[in-house]
Amino acid sequence: MSPVYGRKTVIGWALYDWANSAFSLTVVTAFFPILLSGYWNDDAASVVTTFRLGWSNAGASLIVAIFAPVLGVMADGRGSRKHMVALFAAVGVSMTAALFWVAQGEWLFAIVLYALAYIGFAGGNSFYDSLLTNVADDAEFDRVSAYGFALGYLGGALLFTLNVLMVMNPEWFGLATAEEAMRWSFLSVGIWWGVFSIPLLLWVPERAPDAAPLRSVSFLDGWRQVIATLRNVRHHRALAIFLLAYWFYIDGVYTIIKMAVDYGLSRGLAAEDLISAILLTNYVGFPAAIAFGVLGARIGARKGIYIALTIYVLVTLAAPFVTLSWHFYALAFTIGLVQGGVQSLSRSLYARLIPPGRHAEFFGFYNMLGKFAAILGPALTGVVALLTGSQRLGILSVMVLFLSGLYLLRKVPIED
Repeated sequence: MSPVYGRKTVIGWALYDWANSAFSLTVVTAFFPILLSGYWNDDAASVVTTFRLGWSNAGASLIVAIFAPVLGVMADGRGSRKHMVALFAAVGVSMTAALFWVAQGEWLFAIVLYALAYIGFAGGNSFYDSLLTNVADDAEFDRVSAYGFALGYLGGALLFTLNVLMVMNPEWFGLATAEEAMRWSFLSVGIWWGVFSIPLLLWVPERAPDAAPLRSVSFLDGWRQVIATLRNVRHHRALAIFLLAYWFYIDGVYTIIKMAVDYGLSRGLAAEDLISAILLTNYVGFPAAIAFGVLGARIGARKGIYIALTIYVLVTLAAPFVTLSWHFYALAFTIGLVQGGVQSLSRSLYARLIPPGRHAEFFGFYNMLGKFAAILGPALTGVVALLTGSQRLGILSVMVLFLSGLYLLRKVPIED
């Protein structure tokens, strides 16, 4: 293993991805929607539970999108990015674990806890991303960023595998039903997230601000700085164009992630195959993300993103022809090869473009775009599917986002 990967600070930083990816996979992607539509449901129609889930996701994302840049300004001024990770992680861990105690039919209580847990997850990630510059030098950004995503894929997949076994065979674990196993899975995610967050808090240094720490930075000061940043962003041309490109293509990536299971179900595929495909994507994503980190270090992060997005375009073109389970597995495998690559290299490329001493603030904007990015793609696929009567054309429309992102990425004025 490269000395970069073996440093205690890098391991501690990357283990946070290992820690909280379990929430994204087990809770957000898999089991929370299932319990919300069944065990926690109050006999509402499926469209109502979909509405509840959609608005809880949207509301939590909007809160993080609005406040992350402001909190980032405060964290930069006070030199407290690691403290902010700890705060948001504590919220996420406690609220996720609390889902274990939600009784049958209590959908509103479940929604509130889930939204708070998601705020903890997304808010913590904003400050976690900004700590990349504390553990790696410019030349190491690509490999270290990819290492974090790789451990995230592996850690999330390992716990999810255990959780799936619990749900499919609850009697093996002394549990009565699959619903009880899912509730225990939430508790396991909370414990996993909390335990593996400790290395970041102990091993990752909090780099002092370029200027003297401003202990008096207030929330109002943060808003003033954010407004000033928005007004002056035109002076950072490379940064502005990259953020626009990122907004388009990451919207495509997130749309594929969020719509894949629904699309698979619409093609008549079994839920068991879809869950297995999710696991496949994550297990493949572990070595693939590391490989993309090495590739980015050798040929440049932008060229690595070009390769990943080109494969996404090919996957989107192939998606309308999915009719058998092995087709879906093939696409899941292919996505696993590039999903971590496009995310990790985007993070490392962006880290190089940020003005010195403003990493938490600008990573707040970066993650804000990530939250808003999940809006256009699903809306586009839904509208196209509704107007044409074809879900195949709906998923094909995502290609517009990837092509727009590729075009704008080429316009970023940086040297490869």
